[in-house]
Amino acid sequence: MTTNVNWWKGGIIYQIYPRSFMDSNGDGVGDLPGITAKLDYVASLGVDAIWLCPVFTSPMEDFGYDVSDYRDIDPLFGNLADFKALVAKAHQLGLKVMIDQVISHTSDQHPWFVESRQNKTNDKADWYVWADPKPDGSPPNNWLSIFGGTAWQWDSRRLQYYLHNFLTSQPDINFHNPDARQAQLDNMRFWLELGVDGFRLDTVNFYFHSQGLENNPPVPEGEPKTMGAPHDNPYTYQRHVYDLSRPENLAFLQDLRALMDEFPGTTTVGEIGDDFPLERMAEYTSGGDKLHMAYTFDLLNTPHSPDYIRTVLQNMEDIVGDGWPCWALSNHDVVRSATRWGAEEDPTAYPLVILALITSLRGSVCLYQGEELGLPEADVPYERIQDPYGKPLWPVFKGRDGCRTPMPWDKTQHAGFSNVEPWLPIDGKHLTLSVAEQEANQQALLHKVRKLIHWRQNQPVLLHGELTLQELPNTQLLAYIRTYEEHKLIVVINLTAEVQVTELTVNITSELEGHGFKANLRNSQLSLPPYQAFYGTIN
Repeated sequence: MTTNVNWWKGGIIYQIYPRSFMDSNGDGVGDLPGITAKLDYVASLGVDAIWLCPVFTSPMEDFGYDVSDYRDIDPLFGNLADFKALVAKAHQLGLKVMIDQVISHTSDQHPWFVESRQNKTNDKADWYVWADPKPDGSPPNNWLSIFGGTAWQWDSRRLQYYLHNFLTSQPDINFHNPDARQAQLDNMRFWLELGVDGFRLDTVNFYFHSQGLENNPPVPEGEPKTMGAPHDNPYTYQRHVYDLSRPENLAFLQDLRALMDEFPGTTTVGEIGDDFPLERMAEYTSGGDKLHMAYTFDLLNTPHSPDYIRTVLQNMEDIVGDGWPCWALSNHDVVRSATRWGAEEDPTAYPLVILALITSLRGSVCLYQGEELGLPEADVPYERIQDPYGKPLWPVFKGRDGCRTPMPWDKTQHAGFSNVEPWLPIDGKHLTLSVAEQEANQQALLHKVRKLIHWRQNQPVLLHGELTLQELPNTQLLAYIRTYEEHKLIVVINLTAEVQVTELTVNITSELEGHGFKANLRNSQLSLPPYQAFYGTIN
Protein backbone atom coordinates (compact mmCIF):
# COMPACT_ATOMS: atom_id res chain seq x y z
CA MET A 1 0.00 0.00 0.00
CA THR A 2 1.26 3.46 -0.82
CA THR A 3 1.95 5.71 2.13
CA ASN A 4 1.05 8.84 0.16
CA VAL A 5 -1.92 10.31 2.00
CA ASN A 6 -2.63 12.53 -1.01
CA TRP A 7 -2.82 9.58 -3.41
CA TRP A 8 -6.19 10.89 -4.61
CA LYS A 9 -4.71 14.13 -5.97
CA GLY A 10 -4.15 13.25 -9.60
CA GLY A 11 -5.28 9.69 -8.97
CA ILE A 12 -7.33 7.53 -11.34
CA ILE A 13 -10.44 5.94 -9.83
CA TYR A 14 -12.04 2.98 -11.61
CA GLN A 15 -15.82 3.04 -11.17
CA ILE A 16 -17.54 -0.31 -10.74
CA TYR A 17 -21.29 -0.77 -11.13
CA PRO A 18 -21.64 -3.90 -8.97
CA ARG A 19 -24.83 -5.27 -10.54
CA SER A 20 -23.05 -5.47 -13.87
CA PHE A 21 -19.41 -6.29 -13.17
CA MET A 22 -19.24 -10.03 -12.42
CA ASP A 23 -21.83 -12.57 -11.25
CA SER A 24 -20.23 -15.25 -9.04
CA ASN A 25 -23.33 -17.14 -7.92
CA GLY A 26 -25.38 -17.56 -11.09
CA ASP A 27 -28.34 -15.31 -10.31
CA GLY A 28 -27.76 -12.94 -13.24
CA VAL A 29 -26.66 -10.06 -11.03
CA GLY A 30 -23.10 -9.03 -10.23
CA ASP A 31 -21.88 -9.29 -6.65
CA LEU A 32 -18.99 -8.59 -4.29
CA PRO A 33 -17.20 -11.96 -4.70
CA GLY A 34 -17.41 -11.40 -8.46
CA ILE A 35 -15.72 -8.03 -8.11
CA THR A 36 -13.04 -9.50 -5.85
CA ALA A 37 -12.30 -12.19 -8.44
CA LYS A 38 -11.67 -9.50 -11.08
CA LEU A 39 -9.56 -7.09 -9.03
CA ASP A 40 -6.34 -8.38 -10.59
CA TYR A 41 -7.67 -7.18 -13.95
CA VAL A 42 -8.51 -3.76 -12.51
CA ALA A 43 -5.09 -3.46 -10.90
CA SER A 44 -3.44 -4.34 -14.23
CA LEU A 45 -4.83 -1.13 -15.70
CA GLY A 46 -2.59 0.94 -13.44
CA VAL A 47 -5.40 2.79 -11.65
CA ASP A 48 -5.17 3.93 -8.03
CA ALA A 49 -8.58 3.05 -6.63
CA ILE A 50 -11.97 1.52 -7.22
CA TRP A 51 -15.29 3.21 -6.55
CA LEU A 52 -18.21 0.89 -5.85
CA CYS A 53 -21.73 2.10 -6.59
CA PRO A 54 -24.08 1.32 -3.66
CA VAL A 55 -24.10 -2.20 -2.26
CA PHE A 56 -26.09 -1.42 0.90
CA THR A 57 -29.36 -3.09 1.90
CA SER A 58 -32.05 -1.67 -0.37
CA PRO A 59 -35.42 -2.50 -1.95
CA MET A 60 -33.66 -1.59 -5.23
CA GLU A 61 -36.34 0.79 -6.50
CA ASP A 62 -33.41 2.90 -7.73
CA PHE A 63 -30.86 0.09 -7.76
CA GLY A 64 -29.23 0.82 -4.43
CA TYR A 65 -29.54 4.58 -4.38
CA ASP A 66 -32.48 4.02 -2.01
CA VAL A 67 -30.81 2.74 1.15
CA SER A 68 -32.76 0.93 3.85
CA ASP A 69 -29.74 -0.02 6.00
CA TYR A 70 -26.54 2.03 5.79
CA ARG A 71 -24.46 -0.49 7.72
CA ASP A 72 -25.10 -3.76 5.92
CA ILE A 73 -24.65 -5.30 2.47
CA ASP A 74 -27.71 -6.22 0.43
CA PRO A 75 -27.94 -10.04 0.13
CA LEU A 76 -28.05 -9.58 -3.64
CA PHE A 77 -24.37 -8.58 -3.47
CA GLY A 78 -23.19 -10.76 -0.57
CA ASN A 79 -22.52 -9.88 3.05
CA LEU A 80 -20.15 -7.89 5.25
CA ALA A 81 -17.63 -10.73 5.21
CA ASP A 82 -17.57 -10.54 1.40
CA PHE A 83 -17.04 -6.79 1.62
CA LYS A 84 -14.15 -7.18 4.05
CA ALA A 85 -12.59 -9.77 1.74
CA LEU A 86 -12.91 -7.37 -1.18
CA VAL A 87 -11.20 -4.56 0.75
CA ALA A 88 -8.40 -6.88 1.85
CA LYS A 89 -7.76 -8.12 -1.71
CA ALA A 90 -7.86 -4.58 -3.10
CA HIS A 91 -5.36 -3.34 -0.52
CA GLN A 92 -3.13 -6.33 -1.23
CA LEU A 93 -3.08 -5.25 -4.89
CA GLY A 94 -2.35 -1.63 -3.98
CA LEU A 95 -5.87 -0.44 -4.81
CA LYS A 96 -7.78 1.98 -2.62
CA VAL A 97 -11.51 1.33 -2.08
CA MET A 98 -14.09 4.11 -2.31
CA ILE A 99 -17.81 3.52 -1.83
CA ASP A 100 -20.90 5.52 -2.67
CA GLN A 101 -22.60 7.37 0.15
CA VAL A 102 -26.22 8.29 -0.55
CA ILE A 103 -27.02 10.40 2.49
CA SER A 104 -29.36 13.08 1.10
CA HIS A 105 -32.27 10.63 1.07
CA THR A 106 -33.16 7.11 2.16
CA SER A 107 -35.54 4.43 1.03
CA ASP A 108 -39.09 4.80 2.33
CA GLN A 109 -38.45 1.39 3.90
CA HIS A 110 -35.63 2.71 6.08
CA PRO A 111 -36.59 2.37 9.78
CA TRP A 112 -36.06 6.11 10.23
CA PHE A 113 -38.76 6.94 7.70
CA VAL A 114 -41.08 4.18 8.86
CA GLU A 115 -41.02 5.85 12.29
CA SER A 116 -41.08 9.41 11.00
CA ARG A 117 -44.27 8.97 9.00
CA GLN A 118 -46.29 7.56 11.88
CA ASN A 119 -47.11 10.90 13.49
CA LYS A 120 -45.75 14.38 14.17
CA THR A 121 -44.44 13.65 17.67
CA ASN A 122 -42.19 10.59 17.38
CA ASP A 123 -38.41 10.72 17.86
CA LYS A 124 -37.78 10.77 14.09
CA ALA A 125 -40.68 13.12 13.26
CA ASP A 126 -38.33 15.88 12.08
CA TRP A 127 -35.70 13.67 10.43
CA TYR A 128 -37.35 14.11 7.00
CA VAL A 129 -38.71 17.15 5.17
CA TRP A 130 -42.42 17.35 5.96
CA ALA A 131 -44.75 20.23 5.03
CA ASP A 132 -48.43 21.03 5.30
CA PRO A 133 -50.49 21.36 2.12
CA LYS A 134 -51.67 24.67 0.79
CA PRO A 135 -55.27 25.57 1.76
CA ASP A 136 -56.48 23.95 -1.46
CA GLY A 137 -54.68 20.68 -0.62
CA SER A 138 -51.96 21.09 -3.24
CA PRO A 139 -48.21 20.70 -2.55
CA PRO A 140 -46.49 23.42 -0.54
CA ASN A 141 -44.51 24.83 -3.48
CA ASN A 142 -43.45 24.26 -7.10
CA TRP A 143 -40.35 22.15 -6.49
CA LEU A 144 -39.93 19.30 -8.97
CA SER A 145 -38.46 15.82 -8.82
CA ILE A 146 -35.65 15.01 -11.23
CA PHE A 147 -37.54 11.82 -12.02
CA GLY A 148 -40.62 13.75 -13.13
CA GLY A 149 -43.56 15.57 -11.55
CA THR A 150 -43.80 17.31 -8.21
CA ALA A 151 -41.12 16.76 -5.56
CA TRP A 152 -43.83 16.32 -2.93
CA GLN A 153 -45.70 13.15 -2.01
CA TRP A 154 -48.83 13.14 0.18
CA ASP A 155 -48.75 10.87 3.22
CA SER A 156 -52.17 9.94 4.59
CA ARG A 157 -50.84 9.04 8.02
CA ARG A 158 -49.25 12.36 8.89
CA LEU A 159 -51.62 14.33 6.65
CA GLN A 160 -48.57 16.12 5.27
CA TYR A 161 -46.39 16.09 2.19
CA TYR A 162 -42.80 14.82 2.27
CA LEU A 163 -40.02 15.99 -0.04
CA HIS A 164 -38.42 13.63 -2.57
CA ASN A 165 -35.98 15.06 -5.10
CA PHE A 166 -35.93 11.69 -6.85
CA LEU A 167 -38.41 8.79 -6.64
CA THR A 168 -41.41 9.01 -4.33
CA SER A 169 -39.81 6.05 -2.53
CA GLN A 170 -36.73 8.19 -1.76
CA PRO A 171 -37.75 10.69 0.94
CA ASP A 172 -35.25 13.46 1.66
CA ILE A 173 -33.44 13.63 5.00
CA ASN A 174 -33.91 16.92 6.87
CA PHE A 175 -30.31 18.07 7.25
CA HIS A 176 -31.46 21.00 9.37
CA ASN A 177 -31.95 18.39 12.12
CA PRO A 178 -28.59 17.98 13.94
CA ASP A 179 -29.40 14.42 15.07
CA ALA A 180 -30.07 13.32 11.50
CA ARG A 181 -26.82 14.93 10.32
CA GLN A 182 -24.84 13.22 13.06
CA ALA A 183 -26.46 9.86 12.29
CA GLN A 184 -25.21 10.07 8.72
CA LEU A 185 -21.71 11.02 9.84
CA ASP A 186 -21.78 8.03 12.20
CA ASN A 187 -22.80 5.77 9.33
CA MET A 188 -19.79 6.94 7.34
CA ARG A 189 -17.52 6.40 10.34
CA PHE A 190 -18.70 2.77 10.38
CA TRP A 191 -17.27 2.18 6.89
CA LEU A 192 -14.08 4.13 7.54
CA GLU A 193 -13.43 1.88 10.52
CA LEU A 194 -13.94 -1.14 8.24
CA GLY A 195 -11.07 0.13 6.11
CA VAL A 196 -12.59 2.01 3.17
CA ASP A 197 -10.38 4.73 1.75
CA GLY A 198 -13.00 7.26 0.73
CA PHE A 199 -16.47 8.13 -0.41
CA ARG A 200 -18.14 9.22 -3.58
CA LEU A 201 -20.93 11.47 -2.33
CA ASP A 202 -24.11 11.21 -4.35
CA THR A 203 -25.91 14.51 -5.04
CA VAL A 204 -23.66 16.33 -2.57
CA ASN A 205 -25.35 19.70 -3.11
CA PHE A 206 -28.84 18.34 -2.32
CA TYR A 207 -28.41 17.92 1.42
CA PHE A 208 -30.10 21.11 2.58
CA HIS A 209 -33.28 22.89 1.47
CA SER A 210 -34.62 26.35 2.25
CA GLN A 211 -36.77 26.11 5.34
CA GLY A 212 -38.96 28.88 3.92
CA LEU A 213 -40.04 26.52 1.10
CA GLU A 214 -40.09 29.40 -1.40
CA ASN A 215 -41.07 28.69 -5.02
CA ASN A 216 -38.18 28.27 -7.42
CA PRO A 217 -38.14 30.91 -10.19
CA PRO A 218 -38.14 29.91 -13.87
CA VAL A 219 -34.89 29.89 -15.83
CA PRO A 220 -34.73 33.33 -17.49
CA GLU A 221 -35.21 33.41 -21.24
CA GLY A 222 -31.96 32.73 -23.06
CA GLU A 223 -30.04 31.46 -20.02
CA PRO A 224 -28.64 27.91 -19.82
CA LYS A 225 -30.78 25.24 -18.21
CA THR A 226 -29.87 23.06 -15.26
CA MET A 227 -26.84 20.80 -15.63
CA GLY A 228 -27.16 17.11 -14.90
CA ALA A 229 -30.67 16.42 -16.25
CA PRO A 230 -31.90 15.86 -19.81
CA HIS A 231 -33.19 19.11 -21.25
CA ASP A 232 -36.53 17.55 -22.18
CA ASN A 233 -37.12 17.15 -18.42
CA PRO A 234 -39.32 19.90 -16.86
CA TYR A 235 -36.88 19.94 -13.93
CA THR A 236 -34.53 21.99 -16.10
CA TYR A 237 -37.10 24.76 -16.55
CA GLN A 238 -36.55 26.01 -12.99
CA ARG A 239 -33.64 27.89 -11.48
CA HIS A 240 -32.95 25.75 -8.41
CA VAL A 241 -32.46 28.45 -5.82
CA TYR A 242 -34.30 27.04 -2.82
CA ASP A 243 -34.25 23.24 -3.11
CA LEU A 244 -30.50 22.62 -3.33
CA SER A 245 -27.00 24.16 -3.02
CA ARG A 246 -27.97 26.00 0.13
CA PRO A 247 -25.26 27.87 2.09
CA GLU A 248 -25.79 25.72 5.19
CA ASN A 249 -24.20 22.83 3.30
CA LEU A 250 -20.72 24.31 3.69
CA ALA A 251 -20.69 23.85 7.48
CA PHE A 252 -21.80 20.23 7.11
CA LEU A 253 -19.05 19.54 4.58
CA GLN A 254 -16.56 20.95 7.09
CA ASP A 255 -17.90 18.52 9.69
CA LEU A 256 -17.52 15.71 7.16
CA ARG A 257 -13.94 16.77 6.40
CA ALA A 258 -13.14 16.75 10.10
CA LEU A 259 -14.32 13.13 10.20
CA MET A 260 -12.22 12.20 7.17
CA ASP A 261 -9.16 13.86 8.71
CA GLU A 262 -9.38 11.36 11.57
CA PHE A 263 -8.52 8.69 8.96
CA PRO A 264 -5.38 9.92 7.11
CA GLY A 265 -5.22 8.92 3.47
CA THR A 266 -8.99 8.89 2.96
CA THR A 267 -10.76 11.12 0.48
CA THR A 268 -14.11 12.38 -0.79
CA VAL A 269 -15.38 13.18 -4.26
CA GLY A 270 -18.74 14.88 -4.59
CA GLU A 271 -21.21 14.74 -7.45
CA ILE A 272 -22.55 18.21 -8.25
CA GLY A 273 -25.60 18.74 -10.44
CA ASP A 274 -26.31 22.45 -10.30
CA ASP A 275 -27.29 25.50 -12.35
CA PHE A 276 -23.78 26.85 -11.72
CA PRO A 277 -21.65 23.75 -11.14
CA LEU A 278 -18.19 25.31 -11.20
CA GLU A 279 -19.15 27.88 -8.59
CA ARG A 280 -20.34 25.01 -6.40
CA MET A 281 -17.13 23.09 -7.03
CA ALA A 282 -15.13 26.14 -5.95
CA GLU A 283 -17.23 26.48 -2.79
CA TYR A 284 -17.06 22.80 -1.92
CA THR A 285 -13.39 21.99 -2.65
CA SER A 286 -11.45 25.19 -1.95
CA GLY A 287 -9.67 25.93 1.29
CA GLY A 288 -8.75 22.33 2.16
CA ASP A 289 -11.52 22.06 4.76
CA LYS A 290 -14.47 20.57 2.86
CA LEU A 291 -14.51 18.06 -0.01
CA HIS A 292 -11.22 16.84 -1.42
CA MET A 293 -12.61 16.67 -4.97
CA ALA A 294 -15.81 17.21 -6.90
CA TYR A 295 -17.03 16.51 -10.40
CA THR A 296 -19.67 18.13 -12.51
CA PHE A 297 -21.46 17.26 -15.73
CA ASP A 298 -19.36 19.61 -17.89
CA LEU A 299 -17.77 16.68 -19.75
CA LEU A 300 -20.64 14.28 -19.09
CA ASN A 301 -23.00 16.02 -21.49
CA THR A 302 -23.14 16.24 -25.27
CA PRO A 303 -21.07 19.29 -26.34
CA HIS A 304 -17.46 18.35 -27.04
CA SER A 305 -16.02 20.66 -29.69
CA PRO A 306 -12.52 22.03 -29.03
CA ASP A 307 -14.08 25.44 -28.39
CA TYR A 308 -16.48 23.99 -25.82
CA ILE A 309 -13.73 22.08 -24.02
CA ARG A 310 -11.51 25.15 -23.99
CA THR A 311 -14.34 27.12 -22.41
CA VAL A 312 -14.83 24.44 -19.74
CA LEU A 313 -11.11 24.41 -18.93
CA GLN A 314 -10.81 28.19 -18.82
CA ASN A 315 -13.88 28.47 -16.61
CA MET A 316 -12.43 25.79 -14.37
CA GLU A 317 -9.20 27.73 -13.95
CA ASP A 318 -10.98 31.08 -13.51
CA ILE A 319 -13.64 29.92 -11.06
CA VAL A 320 -12.43 26.89 -9.15
CA GLY A 321 -9.15 28.39 -7.93
CA ASP A 322 -7.36 26.08 -5.50
CA GLY A 323 -10.24 23.59 -5.62
CA TRP A 324 -9.63 20.17 -7.14
CA PRO A 325 -11.76 18.74 -9.98
CA CYS A 326 -12.31 15.08 -10.72
CA TRP A 327 -12.89 14.53 -14.44
CA ALA A 328 -15.18 11.90 -15.93
CA LEU A 329 -16.37 11.20 -19.45
CA SER A 330 -18.71 8.33 -18.58
CA ASN A 331 -20.53 6.95 -15.57
CA HIS A 332 -23.61 4.91 -14.65
CA ASP A 333 -25.99 7.84 -15.30
CA VAL A 334 -25.05 9.06 -18.80
CA VAL A 335 -24.72 7.69 -22.31
CA ARG A 336 -21.26 6.17 -22.72
CA SER A 337 -18.70 8.59 -24.16
CA ALA A 338 -17.85 6.25 -27.06
CA THR A 339 -21.41 6.92 -28.29
CA ARG A 340 -22.21 10.32 -26.79
CA TRP A 341 -19.07 11.95 -28.18
CA GLY A 342 -17.65 9.32 -30.49
CA ALA A 343 -20.58 7.94 -32.49
CA GLU A 344 -19.21 9.39 -35.74
CA GLU A 345 -15.54 8.82 -34.89
CA ASP A 346 -13.06 5.95 -35.14
CA PRO A 347 -14.29 3.45 -32.49
CA THR A 348 -10.77 2.44 -31.41
CA ALA A 349 -8.73 5.62 -31.75
CA TYR A 350 -11.28 8.10 -30.41
CA PRO A 351 -11.83 6.51 -26.95
CA LEU A 352 -8.06 6.52 -26.45
CA VAL A 353 -7.49 10.15 -27.37
CA ILE A 354 -10.29 11.42 -25.12
CA LEU A 355 -8.73 9.39 -22.32
CA ALA A 356 -5.46 11.18 -23.12
CA LEU A 357 -7.40 14.41 -22.73
CA ILE A 358 -8.82 13.83 -19.25
CA THR A 359 -5.68 12.13 -17.88
CA SER A 360 -3.61 15.17 -18.83
CA LEU A 361 -5.85 17.80 -17.19
CA ARG A 362 -5.32 19.31 -13.76
CA GLY A 363 -7.35 17.08 -11.50
CA SER A 364 -8.17 13.47 -10.79
CA VAL A 365 -9.99 11.04 -13.09
CA CYS A 366 -12.90 8.62 -12.85
CA LEU A 367 -12.78 5.81 -15.41
CA TYR A 368 -16.05 3.90 -15.80
CA GLN A 369 -16.01 0.11 -16.22
CA GLY A 370 -15.78 -0.82 -19.90
CA GLU A 371 -14.46 2.59 -20.91
CA GLU A 372 -11.04 0.99 -21.30
CA LEU A 373 -12.64 -1.35 -23.87
CA GLY A 374 -14.26 1.44 -25.85
CA LEU A 375 -17.74 0.10 -25.15
CA PRO A 376 -20.50 2.03 -26.94
CA GLU A 377 -23.91 2.60 -25.40
CA ALA A 378 -25.86 -0.66 -25.38
CA ASP A 379 -29.26 -0.92 -27.02
CA VAL A 380 -31.81 -2.11 -24.45
CA PRO A 381 -35.29 -2.83 -25.84
CA TYR A 382 -38.22 -1.23 -24.04
CA GLU A 383 -39.46 -4.53 -22.63
CA ARG A 384 -36.10 -5.04 -20.86
CA ILE A 385 -35.80 -1.49 -19.46
CA GLN A 386 -35.22 -1.55 -15.69
CA ASP A 387 -34.44 2.09 -14.96
CA PRO A 388 -37.31 3.95 -13.23
CA TYR A 389 -35.96 7.18 -14.70
CA GLY A 390 -36.33 5.94 -18.26
CA LYS A 391 -39.80 4.42 -18.26
CA PRO A 392 -41.88 7.62 -17.91
CA LEU A 393 -39.70 9.62 -20.33
CA TRP A 394 -39.48 6.96 -23.08
CA PRO A 395 -38.77 7.20 -26.00
CA VAL A 396 -37.20 10.69 -25.93
CA PHE A 397 -35.06 9.66 -22.94
CA LYS A 398 -34.47 5.93 -22.69
CA GLY A 399 -33.07 5.96 -19.20
CA ARG A 400 -29.68 4.85 -18.00
CA ASP A 401 -29.75 1.12 -18.71
CA GLY A 402 -27.70 1.46 -21.89
CA CYS A 403 -24.59 2.33 -19.88
CA ARG A 404 -25.31 -0.24 -17.15
CA THR A 405 -25.34 -3.50 -19.11
CA PRO A 406 -22.97 -6.28 -17.96
CA MET A 407 -19.22 -6.07 -18.42
CA PRO A 408 -18.20 -8.30 -21.37
CA TRP A 409 -15.42 -10.60 -20.19
CA ASP A 410 -15.53 -12.89 -23.21
CA LYS A 411 -17.70 -13.48 -26.30
CA THR A 412 -19.71 -16.42 -25.00
CA GLN A 413 -23.50 -16.22 -24.78
CA HIS A 414 -23.59 -14.27 -21.51
CA ALA A 415 -20.24 -12.52 -22.07
CA GLY A 416 -18.50 -14.40 -19.25
CA PHE A 417 -20.46 -12.26 -16.82
CA SER A 418 -22.85 -15.00 -15.72
CA ASN A 419 -23.98 -18.51 -16.63
CA VAL A 420 -27.62 -17.38 -16.79
CA GLU A 421 -29.50 -14.56 -18.52
CA PRO A 422 -28.26 -11.31 -16.92
CA TRP A 423 -30.50 -8.71 -15.32
CA LEU A 424 -29.90 -6.50 -18.37
CA PRO A 425 -29.29 -7.94 -21.84
CA ILE A 426 -25.85 -8.23 -23.40
CA ASP A 427 -25.50 -6.09 -26.50
CA GLY A 428 -24.03 -8.18 -29.30
CA LYS A 429 -21.64 -5.43 -30.34
CA HIS A 430 -20.00 -5.62 -26.91
CA LEU A 431 -18.95 -9.26 -27.39
CA THR A 432 -16.27 -8.49 -29.98
CA LEU A 433 -14.91 -5.83 -27.58
CA SER A 434 -14.71 -8.19 -24.60
CA VAL A 435 -11.72 -8.35 -22.28
CA ALA A 436 -10.69 -11.77 -23.57
CA GLU A 437 -10.86 -10.69 -27.21
CA GLN A 438 -8.81 -7.57 -26.56
CA GLU A 439 -6.27 -9.30 -24.32
CA ALA A 440 -5.54 -11.66 -27.22
CA ASN A 441 -4.91 -8.78 -29.64
CA GLN A 442 -1.86 -6.65 -28.86
CA GLN A 443 -3.21 -3.88 -31.10
CA ALA A 444 -6.51 -3.66 -29.22
CA LEU A 445 -7.60 -0.58 -27.34
CA LEU A 446 -7.26 -2.25 -23.93
CA HIS A 447 -3.48 -2.63 -24.33
CA LYS A 448 -3.16 0.96 -25.49
CA VAL A 449 -5.17 2.21 -22.52
CA ARG A 450 -2.93 0.26 -20.13
CA LYS A 451 0.16 1.72 -21.76
CA LEU A 452 -1.18 5.26 -21.55
CA ILE A 453 -2.28 4.96 -17.91
CA HIS A 454 0.97 3.39 -16.71
CA TRP A 455 2.94 6.10 -18.54
CA ARG A 456 0.79 8.90 -17.18
CA GLN A 457 1.08 7.61 -13.62
CA ASN A 458 4.82 8.24 -13.81
CA GLN A 459 4.56 11.87 -14.96
CA PRO A 460 4.55 14.09 -11.85
CA VAL A 461 3.78 17.18 -13.92
CA LEU A 462 0.54 15.56 -15.17
CA LEU A 463 -0.40 14.35 -11.69
CA HIS A 464 0.20 17.57 -9.80
CA GLY A 465 0.90 20.47 -12.15
CA GLU A 466 -1.01 23.67 -12.78
CA LEU A 467 -2.73 24.14 -16.14
CA THR A 468 -2.62 27.09 -18.52
CA LEU A 469 -4.48 27.04 -21.81
CA GLN A 470 -2.28 27.63 -24.84
CA GLU A 471 -3.56 29.39 -27.95
CA LEU A 472 -2.51 27.83 -31.26
CA PRO A 473 -3.08 29.12 -34.80
CA ASN A 474 -5.04 25.93 -35.52
CA THR A 475 -8.14 26.13 -33.31
CA GLN A 476 -9.08 22.51 -34.07
CA LEU A 477 -6.35 21.48 -31.66
CA LEU A 478 -6.55 21.63 -27.89
CA ALA A 479 -3.36 22.75 -26.18
CA TYR A 480 -2.36 23.53 -22.62
CA ILE A 481 0.78 23.78 -20.54
CA ARG A 482 1.21 21.85 -17.29
CA THR A 483 3.69 23.30 -14.80
CA TYR A 484 5.05 21.53 -11.71
CA GLU A 485 8.03 22.81 -9.75
CA GLU A 486 10.70 23.49 -12.41
CA HIS A 487 9.08 21.26 -15.04
CA LYS A 488 6.89 22.41 -17.93
CA LEU A 489 5.02 20.20 -20.37
CA ILE A 490 2.85 21.13 -23.32
CA VAL A 491 0.01 18.80 -24.30
CA VAL A 492 -1.62 19.07 -27.73
CA ILE A 493 -4.69 16.96 -28.52
CA ASN A 494 -6.26 16.24 -31.91
CA LEU A 495 -9.83 15.01 -31.37
CA THR A 496 -10.63 15.12 -35.09
CA ALA A 497 -10.49 12.56 -37.91
CA GLU A 498 -8.17 14.82 -39.93
CA VAL A 499 -4.46 15.55 -39.82
CA GLN A 500 -4.01 18.87 -38.03
CA VAL A 501 -0.96 21.07 -38.55
CA THR A 502 0.03 24.06 -36.46
CA GLU A 503 2.91 26.25 -35.42
CA LEU A 504 3.97 25.91 -31.81
CA THR A 505 4.78 29.16 -30.04
CA VAL A 506 6.88 27.52 -27.31
CA ASN A 507 10.36 26.05 -27.47
CA ILE A 508 10.22 22.24 -27.30
CA THR A 509 13.28 20.79 -25.59
CA SER A 510 12.24 17.13 -25.94
CA GLU A 511 9.34 14.96 -27.06
CA LEU A 512 8.09 12.57 -24.43
CA GLU A 513 7.69 8.95 -25.48
CA GLY A 514 6.15 5.80 -24.07
CA HIS A 515 2.52 6.91 -24.16
CA GLY A 516 1.69 5.28 -27.50
CA PHE A 517 0.74 8.34 -29.58
CA LYS A 518 2.38 9.57 -32.77
CA ALA A 519 3.25 13.10 -33.81
CA ASN A 520 5.56 14.80 -36.30
CA LEU A 521 7.50 17.83 -35.09
CA ARG A 522 9.87 19.72 -37.37
CA ASN A 523 11.36 22.84 -35.92
CA SER A 524 8.26 24.58 -34.54
CA GLN A 525 5.73 22.95 -36.88
CA LEU A 526 3.65 20.17 -35.35
CA SER A 527 1.67 17.73 -37.50
CA LEU A 528 -0.74 15.57 -35.54
CA PRO A 529 -2.42 12.61 -37.27
CA PRO A 530 -6.10 11.92 -36.52
CA TYR A 531 -6.91 11.15 -32.88
CA GLN A 532 -3.37 11.66 -31.63
CA ALA A 533 -1.75 13.51 -28.75
CA PHE A 534 1.60 15.23 -28.37
CA TYR A 535 3.53 15.70 -25.13
CA GLY A 536 6.65 17.83 -25.11
CA THR A 537 8.85 19.39 -22.45
CA ILE A 538 9.44 23.11 -22.87
CA ASN A 539 11.76 25.79 -21.51
